[in-house]
Amino acid sequence: MKTITLGTSNLEVPVIGLGCMRMKDLSAKEAEYVIQNAMDHGINFFDHADIYGNGESEAIFSEAVNLSSSVREQMTIQSKCGIREGSFDFSKDHIIKSVEGSLERLKTEYIDVLLLHRPDTLVEPEEVAEAFNELKNSGKVKHFGVSNHNPMQIELLNKHLEQDLIINQLQFSIMHTNMIDAGLNVNMQNNPAIVRDSSILDYSRLNDMTIQAWSPFQYGMMEGVFVGNEKFPELNTKMKKLADKYDVTDSAIAVAWILRHPANIQPIVGTMNTERLTGIAKATDIVLTREEWYEIYLAAGNELP
Repeated sequence: MKTITLGTSNLEVPVIGLGCMRMKDLSAKEAEYVIQNAMDHGINFFDHADIYGNGESEAIFSEAVNLSSSVREQMTIQSKCGIREGSFDFSKDHIIKSVEGSLERLKTEYIDVLLLHRPDTLVEPEEVAEAFNELKNSGKVKHFGVSNHNPMQIELLNKHLEQDLIINQLQFSIMHTNMIDAGLNVNMQNNPAIVRDSSILDYSRLNDMTIQAWSPFQYGMMEGVFVGNEKFPELNTKMKKLADKYDVTDSAIAVAWILRHPANIQPIVGTMNTERLTGIAKATDIVLTREEWYEIYLAAGNELP
């Protein structure tokens, strides 16, 4: 498994991470099998959040792996906080309380990366800075980042933070391409030309901030999986043709399309199917040509000016 460095940190991680949102639906034994399969393929980066199964995903994960110090050192564990029922909360008290809860459920002394999950319009960045300093100085969190934030929201936090924000986790897939559409339609009057995220892709590259792609197989706002979906015949025909060419699965092609972008985006795949993950892992052996990348983009229903 190829690796990348996360942002400005010294963390070397696999180019594909495993999202653990659906782990809440597994038994500890089933989860152990999923985790070991991922590790066997070099995928030792695990993405959690305090809201995944109301914490149950983190609890199942720790029960499955029994985090001894030797096992813990082989893993990079990321979690997220800030979403509450009916609101978002970046207050110092909530951030620290959320981390304490994750540490207890994960049965570990530290989290490698903590992300602020979705923007809180009531954020007081001074409080975030206080929380991060306390968590960093106590050794409970090693690195920090955000999720679903735009550049100015990140800059507001950066004004007060002492730590680098090394990650922004954003929705991105073949069928969710807002991040790149506007950059391909500069000075146009069509809908794709609308800048919806304040040029977060270019901002991230300029500031050495790693983008993680969540839901790399979904279309819309998690409306369903596009791979093998009869709603998208042209796209799936193209993916199948390339899958046959490279002797991989269609899902591997979907991930290879993300990996081909020079921004070094890290896809976070959420499958709990070991056979499917084994197939996806082969995406790291593929480098799509420029022509193939654009063919997939067009087959997804996009147009070039």
